[in-house]
Formats: sequence, C-alpha cells, structure tokens
Amino acid sequence: MNFIKLRNIFGAIALSMLIASCNKGFEDINTNPNGLKEVTAANLLAPALKKSVEYNMSRAQRVTNELMQVTVDMGDGDGKIFRYEIRANEADYLYNNLFVQINNFKDIYRLAEAENNKTFMGISLVAQTWLFSILTDTYGDIPYSQAIGGRDLNITPTFDSQEDIYKGFFQNLDSANNYLSNASNIIETADPIFKGNATLWRKFGNSLHLRLLLRASNKVGINAAQKIKRMVDDEPTKYPIMEKNDESAILRWTGVAPYTSPFATWRPGDWYGPKLTSFFVDNLNEWSDPRIQRWATLYDGNYEGIPSGYPIGSNPKAKSTLLTSLLSEPLLGNILNYAELQFILAEAAAKNWIGKKTAKEYYETGIKNAIEMWGVTMPDYYLTGIHINWDNATSLDQQMALIHQQKYYSLFFTDLQSWFEFRRTGHPELPILSGHFNGGIMPARLNYPVYLQAANPENYKAAVSRQGPDNINTLMWWQKP
Repeated sequence: MNFIKLRNIFGAIALSMLIASCNKGFEDINTNPNGLKEVTAANLLAPALKKSVEYNMSRAQRVTNELMQVTVDMGDGDGKIFRYEIRANEADYLYNNLFVQINNFKDIYRLAEAENNKTFMGISLVAQTWLFSILTDTYGDIPYSQAIGGRDLNITPTFDSQEDIYKGFFQNLDSANNYLSNASNIIETADPIFKGNATLWRKFGNSLHLRLLLRASNKVGINAAQKIKRMVDDEPTKYPIMEKNDESAILRWTGVAPYTSPFATWRPGDWYGPKLTSFFVDNLNEWSDPRIQRWATLYDGNYEGIPSGYPIGSNPKAKSTLLTSLLSEPLLGNILNYAELQFILAEAAAKNWIGKKTAKEYYETGIKNAIEMWGVTMPDYYLTGIHINWDNATSLDQQMALIHQQKYYSLFFTDLQSWFEFRRTGHPELPILSGHFNGGIMPARLNYPVYLQAANPENYKAAVSRQGPDNINTLMWWQKP
C-alpha cells in the first residue's frame, strides 16, 4: 500500500473521529445525560448552528475585516491580509470546519427524513445551503454532490462546478420552502436562532434564496430577475421573507454557556491589535452615524482610523480600535439580517426587476433598520445627507454605490459577505495605496487547502483545469463576464 493510499485512509479515520467528537460536551450542558439514549435531529441542531456561527465570526474578524478595510493588523511582515498577501494555509480553517458542520446538517436531514419530520428537513436544507454557499463563494468549485462521504471512505469526492452548485441551492431552497410551509415548530432549546419557529426558518430560507439569486444574477440561464420578481411581487404569500429586524437570522449570544461569544475569552490586548481604518471610520464620521459609538474607541477625543495599504515602512500611529464590548456582543452572531434583505430588494428595484415598492423605499428602510438593529436611533437628518440622499435621476451605477456603501455596514461581522459583494459589484469603492500588494487588485478567492493536492489529486487537478489556476486571482463562475 503506497503512502498516498495510507494517507487517504488515515485521513478518513481522522475525519470520522472529528465528526463524531466535534460537538462533544455540548449536550452535557443542555441535555440530561441520563436521558439521552440516541442521537436525534433535535440534539444535533443547536451545536451545529453554534459551531458554524463561531467559525464564520472568526473569518469575519481575520479575513473579511482586513480585506474590506474595516481593520488593519499593522506591520510589515509576511502574510498581512490587509495588504492582499494571503498565505496558502489561510485556506484550511474555513474549508475543514464548515464541511464538518455540513456533515452534521446532513445527519439532521437523514434522521428527520426517517421520521418524516418536515421541519427539521427544511431547516437542514437551509443550513446546508448557507454553509455551502460560503464555501463555494470562497473557493469556487468544491465537492457538493459527493461531499461528506467519510462513512463509506469516499474521501476523494469530485468537485462540482459552481454553476451546478448554485442550481442545487435553488432546488434545495424551494424544497425547504415547501417543507416549512405547513411545518410544526420544534423544541425551543434545539434552536438558538429562531427558538424553534418554523415560519421564521422559512422566511430565512427565502431571504437566503434572494441573496444567492442576486449573486448569480449576471449569469445567463439562471433567470434571476424573473425568479426574484416571482418571489417578491407575484407570489409573496408562497415565498414569505423577513419583515422586520426581529426576524433576522442572528445567533444572539446570551453570555450563558454554551451561548457565549467565541471572542469572549480573548484578551483585550489581542482584540485591540487590529486598528480601525480611515475608510471605515471616516464614512461614519461624515454621516454622523450613531453606530460608531457601538463599534469604535475614541482616540484623543475623536474617532480616527489609519489608511489600509499604508506604505511599507511608514508605521502610522495607531488610533481607534474596535470596542472591547464587542467581545461579548450578541449581534456579532449575524447570519442574514433584515437590513441586508432590504438592500437586496433595493438593488432589484433599481434594476426594474421588481416594482412592489420603489428602490428608494427599500434603500431607506434598509438604512433605518441597519442602524436601529444596533440599539441606536437614526438621526432625523440622516437620509438627507449629501452622500446618502437617494436621487432617482442619478445613474444606475451611482445608485448601486449608494446601496452598497450602506450594505457594507449592515454586513459588519457577517462571515465573508461584504468581500463576496465587493467582488460581485466593485462597491464600495475602497482606496488603494502603495502598500496594497497583488497589483492593488482585490483577491478573487482563497486557494484550495494545499493538502488536497495529495489527498484528492485527480479531482483537485480536474477542478483547477476547469476553473483556472489555484491562486487568489482566478475568477469563479459568477464573477466571470
């Protein structure tokens, strides 16, 4: 038996052990161990959701905030993400951890299907689509139809094309909508997001459907505009979506175990390490945006940032940072909020795909709810600001700039979404300086984990051959013209 075969077998064993132990200890806190006789969908759901949100928060802090000029992890050393220099091993964390949780959600579906429990089946499909979408939008082509084959030692799955993956998303979300249409609520303690409310899961699934339709909307054959119109204008009762902030998909950290933020154990000094950027802070200052009080520290009595991509060797003086209150902030468990949905609808309306409300109405509703979600009041003058005021006479690109600068802030700490949206739209317009490497070009993806070249060589090579070189500049399907 050669080395690669041994490695594959050992890898499968290790993956199986990891899957079996990934939620160890969670039920010890939430479930009477003397009463837990078998694994059920109910006792798998909460830990899988919690872990998934934790992993996404980690990548928001480390990757998204640096690429999208929220923070700067200062220094001139190698692998500084804010400089668009990304080490190859950066790719491993999200790929490995999200696939483990996808396996748990697949187990939930399998167990629920055996009991004909439509609620858990629908929830599972929504959760799987959510995680798979983050993975494919990060790497491009990934294992999908053959993903998670550890039980039968199939650890060399094929990589599906992103186009086929997205088509699978839309089918699964339609199925989830049907399953949840007349579904019963589930036990509240099994669901840290919606407290067992099946209707809110249905609304989340359809709102996620709109997010993904918009992302793939420039691709022929998806018919995104027609599908969005059908969901929003023609058949809104069949496709209910979020209607207020309280219906947002957020795992709100309570501070009581096991629902404590993954950042809660961080030392303040580590949290203060990355500094806020001038792009992030200056916009909030310009708009007199009250959210800055919830997000940023003062520096000499003011909110001040430093330029992302500052010249090598210039060593600017550190200024404002993220507040340490965010270490335990419930809202950092955001998955998809009502404000983001309103900005999705604003874009669709601006492009004349939907007409139930005007783009201005959706846009202003999004702004108001993005601000109020943080427990602060939108100033009366806010919507009249020169950089915020909506004008129907402006060009579509100018309207997209308005929508996406506000959407950017609504996506604060939402996994990698603002990076995905920048790659799709080019908004908001980020300042590029001499300290940005890669020719000042935003990375288009993360590379695949390096170990795949040895663990799954044939399918890895096939994916690279189809998609393009395995580097940060290869465009994926929905990015290509």
